[in-house]
Amino acid sequence: MRKKRWLALGLMLLLVLSTALAACSSDEKDDVKGDDKGGGEKKEKTLVFGRGGDSVSLDPIATTEGETYKVTENLYEKLINFGEQDTTLNPGLAKSWEAAEDGLSYTFDLQEGVKFHDGTDFNADAVVKNFERWMNGDAEKFPYFKSVFGGFKDDKSLVIKSVKADGDLKVVITLKQPQAPFLKNLAMSPFAIASPTAFEKFGDKFGDNPVGTGPFKFVSWKRNDSITIEKNPNYWREGLPKLDKVVFRSIPDNSTRLNDLLSGAIDLADGISPSDAASIESNANLQLLKRPSMNIGYLGLTVTRPPFDNVKVRQAMNYAVDKQAIVDAFFEGQAEVAKNQMPPVIGGYNEDVKGYEYDPEKAKALLKEAGYDGKEIELWAMPVPRPYMPDGKKIAEAIQKNLADVGMKSKIVSYEWGVYLDKAEKGEADAFLLGWTGDNGDADNFLYALLDEDSIGSNNYTYYKNSKTHKLLIEAQTEVDEEKRNEIYKKVQEIFNEEAPWVPLAHSTPLLASKSDVINLLPHPTGSDRLENVDFK
Repeated sequence: MRKKRWLALGLMLLLVLSTALAACSSDEKDDVKGDDKGGGEKKEKTLVFGRGGDSVSLDPIATTEGETYKVTENLYEKLINFGEQDTTLNPGLAKSWEAAEDGLSYTFDLQEGVKFHDGTDFNADAVVKNFERWMNGDAEKFPYFKSVFGGFKDDKSLVIKSVKADGDLKVVITLKQPQAPFLKNLAMSPFAIASPTAFEKFGDKFGDNPVGTGPFKFVSWKRNDSITIEKNPNYWREGLPKLDKVVFRSIPDNSTRLNDLLSGAIDLADGISPSDAASIESNANLQLLKRPSMNIGYLGLTVTRPPFDNVKVRQAMNYAVDKQAIVDAFFEGQAEVAKNQMPPVIGGYNEDVKGYEYDPEKAKALLKEAGYDGKEIELWAMPVPRPYMPDGKKIAEAIQKNLADVGMKSKIVSYEWGVYLDKAEKGEADAFLLGWTGDNGDADNFLYALLDEDSIGSNNYTYYKNSKTHKLLIEAQTEVDEEKRNEIYKKVQEIFNEEAPWVPLAHSTPLLASKSDVINLLPHPTGSDRLENVDFK
């Protein structure tokens, strides 16, 4: 009898223990994300974001690539913000601003009570120190600054004359000459405001120790694996962010990334292959998201390297590549063929440029006229999927076949993403696949940033320079009449079309996918998504 009683008691204890363990297991699962539906203690909400590649640096001024900005856009803030899904100008760390009538000075009134993640006060002095840091740099350290503002402290081409504090919460920026896209430039991801305490402390290592004022703060970085950021409990915008943590996982292979989304290993994925769009839309557990298109994918031709120092060879390349076939095969209705160096949504786009039709015979004739010797070229293929190019290797293989058809041999070469960008920036490629997602919605951000001589060593990887287009692009920067600016940009596109430093390939509509319970994600055309409003149902 006693034995049975003990047995019964043992069974009851086992049942209680099993129930407790099950509850603990359930709690651990719920801790990953989502609220406690039972009305109990709130559980941690973590968004796992699968992307195609790792960041290069977490110092936004130190790079030009989008994988960095995906993260830094949530760690830092700029003086001016873009609209939720466009490039209209909205208050950021500056609550208001005023431009002088002559366009030579701008006064910014700053938000009050904002602190950096390390406790440093955000104020006018912090803004001044950020500009001083940028202006005292060089093209190797801060490549985008030169592309946007013309140079550095001792360069006559530097547009900025001075940046001064007027009290604790007011900054006055004076320019040497008007710059029409100046405010849009300040809203770009590279020009986020960092903690002076932190960048002075860490120096060249600041990119590994990022400190901003943003809705999330840095936790850890496992190279080529993951970056973790967490909620900033002292964020100045009340009630934000909604998430407790975001983990950016690097998953270069498109199929693996999609499988991780299907299995629940990640909550959100970018770089979705167009071929997978239909299957995602038919899955009740997933949702397909489309990023507003503002990009260009292209084949760059380094004009300082034979045979592309000959304009006829560059023109032949444009005739040799079957762009429509590439768009049909690899973008599956999510792109349009490109003919200019910027997308049609940008003001100043030249509809009248005819571009180059696919014409192998004309390509052969031009190669013959150029005296092309048949030497094999290196064709560089991107190692990671990007919004403007879902599969660089396959597109390179298609181009390789096109070139073989006109008598040009090519060898496909690739490198790890950071190395690829570094070597291409130094002009080491013959022909290279790359692209650009616009950072501010202005023609200057495409034509000047990517193909002007001032941008050699930063974003102009072709090393193309032309005194006529340089003069026109500088004129467009200082022209405040938008119609006149647009006419200047149209002339520039005509010259670029004739000179052919690129083979423009496509303007894509980038795809993302998420679990159906992810809400309030608004993909931004710049590719830099702010996540402070993202939540789970």
